[in-house]
Amino acid sequence: MRWLVIALAGLVPACSQPDCCAPDPASEAAILSPSRIVEFESFPAEYVLDRNLSIYLPPGYDESDQRYPVIYAQDGQNLFEPGYSYGGEAWEVDAAMDRLIATGAIEPAIVVGIWNSPQRRQDYAPQAIVDNLPAEERALVFETPDATALADGYTDFLIRELKPYIDQTYRTRPDATSTSLMGSSMGGLISLYTLGRHADDFGQVAALSTHWPIRVSGTLVGDEAARWQDMLIPYWRTFIQQAPFDPSRHRIWMDHGSINLDALYAPYQEAIDPVMQAHGFVENEQFVSRVYPGADHNEAAWQARIDEVLIFLLGEEG
Repeated sequence: MRWLVIALAGLVPACSQPDCCAPDPASEAAILSPSRIVEFESFPAEYVLDRNLSIYLPPGYDESDQRYPVIYAQDGQNLFEPGYSYGGEAWEVDAAMDRLIATGAIEPAIVVGIWNSPQRRQDYAPQAIVDNLPAEERALVFETPDATALADGYTDFLIRELKPYIDQTYRTRPDATSTSLMGSSMGGLISLYTLGRHADDFGQVAALSTHWPIRVSGTLVGDEAARWQDMLIPYWRTFIQQAPFDPSRHRIWMDHGSINLDALYAPYQEAIDPVMQAHGFVENEQFVSRVYPGADHNEAAWQARIDEVLIFLLGEEG
């Protein structure tokens, strides 16, 4: 295993007067060490394939004994560094965190970016849904008759292997209220699904561009899109109804745009929203269901709204 530590922010100006470097309580925040990313290659796992991690540590982490909330974010290679990101554009979560912490909009937190594996679709496809589909439809999800859903193993990896390691290695607040999940597309689905399986271990979820259809999009057009929608919506409604979601201890964000893949999501979300309300979630309090007209299904779109999502997860009302 190999660790690389990357400093992310600024230079400290040199002193021009003998006493200019004396501690100034009014500018304490300005002398904190910058945020940094810790890169972990091939985190060893039993429940899933080994994968890389990118871990954001907030400004001042090294100087304090403070403990921090944690966000576990899917598709971690897309969060911080454009050179790793799909399409060469990252969410720039590190820049957003730095900016929002500096203004006091959110409290400092650790973000664990969990890279996907070559089995991404199998890891992220919610098993309780996929395993109930007819065999022909299951094959359409994975574009092969031989693949199977591995999401239950992935959620077990998160709670039994990754979270214990992060809590032991970093100064976290390990309680559920201080622990969030975040992802987009299939990463949003597996984040929501993980809360459904481990409701006692997480307090918040943000599912951006929630990919309710599960299936690859190229064939989801016209009558086939409508057929798939009619088949899947009842499964999703049942899953949400039976999930131990609780507005007294959970806060859930779901959203979608209106272009390309995101254009498929409105009927699903319109069917899910009343089920969330039946659970007792009050919209724009414990539950957000947001539409971004004109927003596409890509990293640039998620980067554009990441501030709102982080404030929901980590802000004063979080």
